[in-house]
Amino acid sequence: MTKPAVFVENLTCSYAGKRALDGVSLTIPTGASFSLLGPNGAGKTTLINILCTLQGADSGIAMVAGVDVARHPTQARNSIGVVFQDSSLDDRLSAWENLEFHGLVYGMPARKRRQRIDAVLDLVELSDWRETVVRSFSGGMRRRLEIARALLHEPALLFLDEPTVGLDAQTRQRIWAYLDQLRRERDLTVFTTTHYIEEVEGSDQVCILDGGRIVAEGSPQSLKDEYARSWLHVVPLDAAARDTIAAAVPDCRELSHGRLAIPLAGADKVDAFLGQFGSLLAETRYEPPSLESVFLSLTGRELRDRMADRHAIEQAAGRRAGRR
Repeated sequence: MTKPAVFVENLTCSYAGKRALDGVSLTIPTGASFSLLGPNGAGKTTLINILCTLQGADSGIAMVAGVDVARHPTQARNSIGVVFQDSSLDDRLSAWENLEFHGLVYGMPARKRRQRIDAVLDLVELSDWRETVVRSFSGGMRRRLEIARALLHEPALLFLDEPTVGLDAQTRQRIWAYLDQLRRERDLTVFTTTHYIEEVEGSDQVCILDGGRIVAEGSPQSLKDEYARSWLHVVPLDAAARDTIAAAVPDCRELSHGRLAIPLAGADKVDAFLGQFGSLLAETRYEPPSLESVFLSLTGRELRDRMADRHAIEQAAGRRAGRR
C-alpha cells in the first residue's frame, strides 16, 4: 500500500499561549493536488512550517512521504521542495548559479547536478537565460526559476506558498501547466496555499483552516454541494447607510473597506433587497454559489480582497504612468 504524501494527526502548536493549530488531522494521497485555504492567522503558515521542518509542534504527528518530520528532519527535507511566498533567490547570481548552489546544499553529485539543472531550466523555459543574473528577471521568470530550484533534487512533495501572487494570468496558467505535467509524469504531490479561487477549482482535495482548526475538507464539488450559497456584496454610500443595512440584515458579513456581504436564498432575492436598500448603495456584486461563497460562509471572510487587488492594480498603473 502506498504511503500518503502527508499524514498529520492531532497536531497542536501555540504561540504565547494562543493556539495556532488546534488538533489538526489530515491525510493527502501521493500524487494529489491539494489546496490549503484560510484567512490570515488561520494557521496555514504554521502547518507548512512544521511539515517543512522549519519549526516544531507542541504535540501530534506530522509525516511527509512516510518520514516523521520531528524525528528525521534531514530525511524529510530530502523528500520535499518548497517555493516560498517571498522570493528567496540570490539576485546577484545567475540562474545557473542559484541552481548549482541548491544542488550542492543537497549533496547532489556533480554529474547528476548538471543533468538536473539542464532538465529543470528546460522545463520552465529558462535555458536561454541560464547565465543571466537573476536581478534582471521579471517576476514571472523568478517564480519559474524558484519552481525549477524546488524540483532540482526530485522531491516527492512540492510545497507552494502563494506561488503566483502578483503574477499576470498568463504566467499563472503557464506555471500550473508545468505542475500538472509533473504530476502526470512523476506522481508528484503538490501542496498549495493560494488566494486565487480559479487555482483551487482544479485541486483534488481542498482543506479550509480557520482559527487553527479544519472547518471543512473535500473535493471542490463536494464543498460547493454542502456549503455554497448566494451572496450579494455591497458598498454602502456612507457609514449611516452601512449601519442601517447591518441592523436590518443581522446575518450579513462585514468585509474590509466598509463593505457588506448579504446572504441570499437565491438570485430572485436580489431584486427584493435592492428595492428596499438600493438607494443606500454605491456598488453591488452578485456572488453565485461557488468555492468563494463556501469560504465566505465558513469563515465570514473573503478568500481574496478584491478591493485591495484593484487598489494595487491602480497603484501599479500610476507608477508606470509616472515612468513615461
